Amino acid sequence: AMGRTFPNPVGLAAGLDKNAEAYDALLALGFGFVEVGTLTAHAQAGNPRPRLFRLPKDRALVNRMGFNNCGADHAARCIAAQGRLGVLGINIGKTKVTPAEQAIEDYATSTRLLAPLADYLVVNVSSPNTPGLRDMQAVEYLRPLLMRVRQEADAVSTRHIPLLVKIAPDLADADVDAVADLALELGLDGIIATNTTISRDGLRTPSNRVAVCGAGGLSGPILKSRALDVLRRLRTRVGTNVTLISVGGIESADDVYERIAAGASLVQLYTALIYGGPSLPGRICRELCIRLRAEGLSNIQDLIGRNTTDNQSAA
Repeated sequence: AMGRTFPNPVGLAAGLDKNAEAYDALLALGFGFVEVGTLTAHAQAGNPRPRLFRLPKDRALVNRMGFNNCGADHAARCIAAQGRLGVLGINIGKTKVTPAEQAIEDYATSTRLLAPLADYLVVNVSSPNTPGLRDMQAVEYLRPLLMRVRQEADAVSTRHIPLLVKIAPDLADADVDAVADLALELGLDGIIATNTTISRDGLRTPSNRVAVCGAGGLSGPILKSRALDVLRRLRTRVGTNVTLISVGGIESADDVYERIAAGASLVQLYTALIYGGPSLPGRICRELCIRLRAEGLSNIQDLIGRNTTDNQSAA
């Protein structure tokens, strides 16, 4: 995918290793790749605590962390000092205090520092915890941002650094289509779908308990249906020209299989690791191997190839 070789398709989403300090240990748990961040051009403390809550009845989390991190320069030093043994994605976002009219330059600063160290780079415009950030998913704002990040990445590296954008599940279908069309227009390498949701619909947790948590992004199985719908919509729109990484509600080998069958090349999880523990990625991969072999497939690439053929035949 994206010109890179992944040992397996199960990745860790951004949000856990915020400062790129533990990715080698996380890779050793069995993840095929780890995405660090979200990193901002300037260090910031994030939102006031408490800012992370469990909803055990839904195996869900609510977070309003607010991109707490030590800054892009600190992360760059950490990565340079550690090196790495696996595929590393780097997720960048806007510093909270940066005015909207300076947002592109903010992302450009992070790109200059981090792009040379990344196997792929993600522009995060979909967190609900930075005021005004999700407004940048509108294509009139997203186009110049992605063009500038691409320009900066090319300027600081002699190799092609895959560039992706991460979108929210709360986008209207028409806006999802618009992002897909923009990805094709700009030659974007991939789309990550989806981030957390601001919706609280469909939860089993009592509403008064949910209300105590307050604002923030909701993650977990509640996202599964919408994330799958967005994935299918994107794949129909972009064909095989854009790599899709599916996120949201993935907990099992069956979930991974379903997302790849629906058009994803890779998947990511986060909340499931909190509830499933450190053995989860290895367990998912073992169970995925069993299912693939039962269907006469030797690896994930065979499944992707079969789906591509099926989709072309249907078209």
